[in-house]
Amino acid sequence: MAVICNICGLPNDLCACGDLAKDSTKIIVRLETRRFKKKGTMIEGLDPKLNNLDKVAKELKAKYACGGTAKDGYIFLQGDHRDTMKDALINLGFAESSIELH
Repeated sequence: MAVICNICGLPNDLCACGDLAKDSTKIIVRLETRRFKKKGTMIEGLDPKLNNLDKVAKELKAKYACGGTAKDGYIFLQGDHRDTMKDALINLGFAESSIELH
């Protein structure tokens, strides 16, 4: 017997709730200055219930060859990566219209 999704009522094989949630989120990418004038890229607006933040952070850290962390609904990467972050998030499956750069 197929498992039914609680949100849309379709079987899990046909469920598209995760893809719809990725399209409807509002992602904000901004530069933040931390202690000792160290700059970092902050990615906010990701829902930890719908997205695996650790997996997304791991892929971004590998792409940019930098350190970082994923906590409480945001991802912080060391260094300024705002110029190419939009393309990287689009490649991970997020909608282009939902990504805002500051």
